[in-house]
Amino acid sequence: MPAFKLAIIPVTVFQQNCALLWDAETLRAIVVDPGGEPGRILDAIGRLGLKVEMILLTHGHLDHAGGAKALKGVLDEGREAPVPLLGPDARDAFLLDGIEEAQKAFGMGGLRNVRPDRFLAEGDTVEAAGLRLEVLYVPGHTPGHIVFFAREQKFAVLGDTLFKGSVGRTDFPYGDGALLLAGIHGKLLPLGDDVTFICGHGPGSTIGAERAGNPFLQG
Repeated sequence: MPAFKLAIIPVTVFQQNCALLWDAETLRAIVVDPGGEPGRILDAIGRLGLKVEMILLTHGHLDHAGGAKALKGVLDEGREAPVPLLGPDARDAFLLDGIEEAQKAFGMGGLRNVRPDRFLAEGDTVEAAGLRLEVLYVPGHTPGHIVFFAREQKFAVLGDTLFKGSVGRTDFPYGDGALLLAGIHGKLLPLGDDVTFICGHGPGSTIGAERAGNPFLQG
């Protein structure tokens, strides 16, 4: 099994966890949810000597996707083939198209609307940096939210679905709390108690710890 490493770069005023995942031997890498501050993300990529093969998005919120277009533009410079930008599910297209307008409400600037090279859906798999990631559709926080699961490594990137001690917000006009909880119980908890995950904000955890102690999952 290829050994992989992880680095978290909190970006934007929301301190969103942009993640770098890479093969420890080849330094081939994936960037997940570059929500902003592409310069800081590029500095980390350069400092670690990584060769980015793919950019992935869990959902369309500005703090997860707002830096993706700029980051991809720089990474594509001088390459024979562009770096693929994949995800989320197509039902988040309206959020990706509204990033530049949405940032005004938070006094932010520099974030850009973006469309992926390909939307992803339940049952898809993506392979890069020595990882095979299964795509699970877990809506509720947004209509098109997906998560990525590396079954071999027992590791998941959950975006804003499940957190340590909490779950994703659903108090948006398009949010659905019951749907989110159904997805967590039906798709995330069955992954196994020994699965480690990172989420969109704050510290990571394990499925087992959240099954046992997350107050939103009890009863």
